[in-house]
Amino acid sequence: MSLTLEQKKRVVAEVNEVAASSQAAIAAEYLGLSVSDMTELRVQARAQGVRVRVVKNSLARRAFAGTDFECLADSLTGPLLLVFSGEDPGAGARIVQDFAKTHERLVTIAIAFAGEVRPASDLKLLASMPTVDEARAQLLAVMAAPATQLVRTLAEPAGQFVRVLAAYRDQKQAA
Repeated sequence: MSLTLEQKKRVVAEVNEVAASSQAAIAAEYLGLSVSDMTELRVQARAQGVRVRVVKNSLARRAFAGTDFECLADSLTGPLLLVFSGEDPGAGARIVQDFAKTHERLVTIAIAFAGEVRPASDLKLLASMPTVDEARAQLLAVMAAPATQLVRTLAEPAGQFVRVLAAYRDQKQAA
């Protein structure tokens, strides 16, 4: 069933809005996936704050105009599924990577991140990016390391003194 002009405009506006608020996008072939498989993928994506859309390529090209994903236009050929990651750029990649392990018909074609197209082989790299909470924890650990080392350094002479006294006491008790 063909879409009317108004429906096409709504689809373009909706995809443009999603693309404008996303940090990463993945284009993947989905031929051969059943409706239940697609529903399962969408449920997993929704739980992680990831949007999954099947859009005609011509409408997607129009929707990507003026966004960071305009670079994907040349990669949009054939029936594709678009996966948009909102706050966590690696979330969509993790979902696609995990889903593709059990559903080999889902094949990544291209990835757009930071305004440039990346090859499908970079899916693993994007999926390994830390989440926002993990990145914050790593930053705090890096910031706390010098203070922790200073405290250890300051406490070490007192610890050595106590160990020397304990060794002296043990030596006296043995004699």
